[in-house]
Amino acid sequence: MKGGLPSLGRAESRSIPLRSGLLLWYGLLWTWLAIAPVNRRDWLLENLLAFALVTLLTLTYRRFQFSNVSYCLITVFMTLHAVGAHYTYAEVPLGFWLQDLLSLSRNPFDRIVHFAYGALLAYPVREILMRLAGVRGFWSCSLSVSLILAQSGLFEIIESVVAALVSPELGNAYLGTQGDEWDAQKDMAAAVGGAALAMGLTFATSKGSGKSAIPSTP
Repeated sequence: MKGGLPSLGRAESRSIPLRSGLLLWYGLLWTWLAIAPVNRRDWLLENLLAFALVTLLTLTYRRFQFSNVSYCLITVFMTLHAVGAHYTYAEVPLGFWLQDLLSLSRNPFDRIVHFAYGALLAYPVREILMRLAGVRGFWSCSLSVSLILAQSGLFEIIESVVAALVSPELGNAYLGTQGDEWDAQKDMAAAVGGAALAMGLTFATSKGSGKSAIPSTP
């Protein structure tokens, strides 16, 4: 009851500064990148799912709180997405630098972010499976990879429908295909590759340490 935090445990109270810092970082970055994006209409389309995710995390925070590791991973992904939305994924300067450095045929930033989607969000997905569905061990990792693949495919479908219905003329900029007819399949492959790598490391680490417990909330 002392210290003005009667309803919070010590571990949770220690997590508040970190989570507040992550939210502040993303809020400031998002606001800065919202100023004069390369293409305002594409920026709005790109941020539809970002708005949905932030709203969902906010509305469900009291019922389900991720671990600090998951919140950090989510923030890193959302940071990458905010950069891609500002420039449009096909025109991110870092991508052009990598394209020149590695002699690539296209700007690879969108592929990097799809890989990051799997690599960074598979752990939070696994946490949901473990804490809400009671899935353990190998299956928690395997199902996380499968869900990332399913989500990636679903998002590709949603993106194509949104582009066709909302703004067909922005289709190429929004989808970021850069003339590649297999872009959607390659994006999905990048996401599942990132998820497989993350879950492989997670499984190996948990087996090596002998720990298969549910990630702690703080």
